[in-house]
Amino acid sequence: MASIGKSPIIFFQMFLVLSLLLAVSMAENRLIKGFGILAANSSPECDTTYGVRAGDTCFSVAGMFNLASEVFNSINPNLNCDALFAGQWLCVQGTPS
Repeated sequence: MASIGKSPIIFFQMFLVLSLLLAVSMAENRLIKGFGILAANSSPECDTTYGVRAGDTCFSVAGMFNLASEVFNSINPNLNCDALFAGQWLCVQGTPS
């Protein structure tokens, strides 16, 4: 068993290890959900969708629903407007990320 003189050192070492684990978990934002620099919900929420038809462009779809380009792009992240295809679903009403 540890002597009385070494117990504060052991306590301090345990404190350092636990502090390091807490710092790493906060940085990774895995152990403590919703705590950290990033927002808890970073993906857009879509309320209404539209099925692309032949000849549609991002600009024409945004115009059909009176959406500014910035809003349309924010509710459709990672959308490649140069490669739209008939039947593709686009978000036309929702909450941006």
